[in-house]
Amino acid sequence: MTDRRLAVQAWESLFRAQHEVFTEISRDFDDDAGLSQSEYDVLLTVTRAPQMTARLRDITRYMLVSQPSVSRLIDRMVARGLVTKCGDPQDGRGALVSATERGATDFRRVATAHARSIAARMSKLSDAELAQLRDLTARLRADESED
Repeated sequence: MTDRRLAVQAWESLFRAQHEVFTEISRDFDDDAGLSQSEYDVLLTVTRAPQMTARLRDITRYMLVSQPSVSRLIDRMVARGLVTKCGDPQDGRGALVSATERGATDFRRVATAHARSIAARMSKLSDAELAQLRDLTARLRADESED
């Protein structure tokens, strides 16, 4: 059985580390970056999808915010020329979101700088520790039924 006190200490440490690292690397999305962190998150999902096109419901699932908030964000990104949005021919209620050339270019520019910030912050850990952290956090995210 898990030691409850140790579990709480580990959780608090994980939470504080996540908050501190997130605060530091969020500076990559200042006014000069050209993309907000939310826009970056949308473009991360879209640019990784085949033909740089993702279903709105998939974007919403990865964003961890409400569907109406994501829809409003997408509409603002359409107005800025970062993405396009059209009906999903496979799902009459759904929508497809595609990165424009400008959106993909802006994403790659910010992603390069953001990856450097992440790597610099995470360089406190060895490659073996990074792999262990990745594996441990994946286990924490996994559904209990997978155990």
